[in-house]
Amino acid sequence: MNFTETKLKGAFIIELDHKTDRRGFFARTFCMNEFIEHGLKPTVAQCNLSFNYKKGTLRGMHYQVAPATENKLIRCTQGAIYDVIVDMRPDSPTYLSHFGVELSADNRRALYVPEMFAHGYQTLTTETEVVYQVSEFYTPGYERGLRYDDPVLDIEWPLPVSEISEKDATWRLLFETVTVGV
Repeated sequence: MNFTETKLKGAFIIELDHKTDRRGFFARTFCMNEFIEHGLKPTVAQCNLSFNYKKGTLRGMHYQVAPATENKLIRCTQGAIYDVIVDMRPDSPTYLSHFGVELSADNRRALYVPEMFAHGYQTLTTETEVVYQVSEFYTPGYERGLRYDDPVLDIEWPLPVSEISEKDATWRLLFETVTVGV
């Protein structure tokens, strides 16, 4: 695997190191030792699968707070998504900064999302499937979220939103919940 750190410290794009022959290719998608070598937490508590019918579907922006913070490894196995993370670590120099990357079945990239990063994505194709490896169990009492269209974040989504859950559409705006710049 090839690890490239994003502009948000601790978040990595992970690309496959293909071993190709006449049959096709083989590539490792996860290795505990390689994650540890890059300072990443390799714990997997659960794996989730998300299937989305419509192009433009938006899921997120979700994260969990202590004591249930979680790392995620996101991979699109069918179709394509625009995946976005937001640094929610108050002491970080990139607090409230975001980063977006296209993940697709064609490019086979994964995104490693550290603890205290909000995560969400928009589907770029119909019938899109996304697999998540998550380091902590889903704990509803510690779940938090951001509005995908929050003006403080100013995320430029590639498509108009065609589908979104009521919960994701109604998270409070940041100026209603935190003091920015403190």
